[in-house]
Amino acid sequence: MTDQVDIEVGGLNTDRLKSLIERIEQVDSEIQELKEDRKGIMLEAKQAGFDTKAITYVLKQRKKSKAQRDEEELVFETYARAVGM
Repeated sequence: MTDQVDIEVGGLNTDRLKSLIERIEQVDSEIQELKEDRKGIMLEAKQAGFDTKAITYVLKQRKKSKAQRDEEELVFETYARAVGM
């Protein structure tokens, strides 16, 4: 028989399961590489004299809508005034 037959163990298609696991492992590996790339970029920014905490803050803020940013700023200002800042 030349056709590959999927093996089932306990009702599971083992070839499909192995394929999915291998794909997840590949994605995890790619994610790790991207994290290392990001770390290198942040190091480059720091060496160029930029404040990496400020960069991180800007990146987080850019992911939010203007309405979200405005609401957070209003809450912060309210709390700051309440404690005398």
